Amino acid sequence: MKEVLTAVLLVGGALLMLLAGLGLFRMPDLFLRLQAAAKASSLGLGLLLGAAAVGLGDVSVVARAVLGIAFVFVMTPVATLLIAQAAFRAGIPLWGRTHHNDLEGHHAAGGPYEPRLGPDNED
Repeated sequence: MKEVLTAVLLVGGALLMLLAGLGLFRMPDLFLRLQAAAKASSLGLGLLLGAAAVGLGDVSVVARAVLGIAFVFVMTPVATLLIAQAAFRAGIPLWGRTHHNDLEGHHAAGGPYEPRLGPDNED
């Protein structure tokens, strides 16, 4: 039973990683590519680490797999958000068929972002 569950997790993780690669290849702009890569690859890596934990079954392997999954699930959205914001502020164009831009009124696109000075940074 353990081997079947390990095989299912491995195949599922590999398919999600393949889907992430196809998303990088097929999506039309940077922002959609980031979304496809972040969601599919983080879940795919979670399944692959889960397969390693189930297959090996050692306590140290399970602990490392759980910590790895937690790290990936916490850091991937943060990294994706930071990359997308930097690309938007640098003026990377959106896909032509994008109908709604949530950041349009908040940050100007097309140039460097000028951070506002806070009360501690005033000269």
